[in-house]
Amino acid sequence: MPVATKDAVLGSAVDLAREVAIELAQDPADVGEHLGFTVDDERLVSHRFACLARGYRGWEWTVTVARVPRGRSATVCEAELLPGDDAILGKAWVPWSDRLRPGDIGAGDVLPFRADDPRLVPGWTPTGDAELDEVAIDELALARARVLSPLGRDEAADRWYRGAHGPTTPGALAASAACASCGFLVPLQGSLGQLFGVCANEWSPDDGKVVSYDHGCGAHSETDAEQPASEWPAADPLIDELSVEAVDLSSLPAAAAAAADVATPAAEPARVPDEVAEDVVARGEFPAEDAAGQDADAVAEDVVARGEFPAEDAAPADEAAPEDDGPADEASAVDAPPTTADDAAADAPPADAPPADAPADEPATDPEP
Repeated sequence: MPVATKDAVLGSAVDLAREVAIELAQDPADVGEHLGFTVDDERLVSHRFACLARGYRGWEWTVTVARVPRGRSATVCEAELLPGDDAILGKAWVPWSDRLRPGDIGAGDVLPFRADDPRLVPGWTPTGDAELDEVAIDELALARARVLSPLGRDEAADRWYRGAHGPTTPGALAASAACASCGFLVPLQGSLGQLFGVCANEWSPDDGKVVSYDHGCGAHSETDAEQPASEWPAADPLIDELSVEAVDLSSLPAAAAAAADVATPAAEPARVPDEVAEDVVARGEFPAEDAAGQDADAVAEDVVARGEFPAEDAAPADEAAPEDDGPADEASAVDAPPTTADDAAADAPPADAPPADAPADEPATDPEP
């Protein structure tokens, strides 16, 4: 293969190459100085011009020219804008199927089928054994074309535990209790259920999401918020003096009983005068042994209770004492106890006694001789 050498005809075709670059750029100001040319092959040279367009720093207008053998004129092969050594470039091209990341799939998007996905293994194939098929299909739900492989379960567990619903999030570190003791946790089945469950609390930021047992949040079912002390002084109670609330107390048993007690006060026991009580004891109408150690009031109450002294003859306690001072004889007449025939005979003066209103006897004198 012959070695490419400098070509004087193609190397001097700078003006022709600039005209093509200006035509491609559509603005002459975007085509800068000539940066040189590169010999690509025998009778094939590429001229480079600086690109002054905004956003294309370091890019170059490249125009490739060629000639026929023993020709004396250059012919344009192609023209394009190519990046230079210090050009700003985008990232390397990645197929779209490899560019997708978790969370990129939106409504209506469909992923391509991967027959060799290492996260999946073939599902359970019925064997005809009723016991085995019942466990695999009904209990373990393996009657699908493909199910999670051990690698898929390990990746999911690691992703969930290290993600936003694991034990290292700020909310979990600030929580006062873990999800393992929360009543809103729904445990998963299978091996993943040993470490994860689903949150079913609508007030939790993790509602409907898979959380680890040592995760936590402020919506735990068994915790309570501390009530901070108020910085404002307690207000005085307000009494509504303008409105009247009618309350029917008659329907309340306790209130009805209290009202009955107030309406019918207990009768005050009758009081027997002290002289009457003493006279009853003196006459033996009230056993002396029962009156021992008792005062006149107690004896009088017992007399009335036994019916030995009419209650109507006894004056109430507040009427026993005179309301005002009066003559002594009137007080004696009011307080005098009733007398019997024997009492009257015992108290009668002797037959030879002078009348009470008779003048006193004069001293006796000797009769005249």
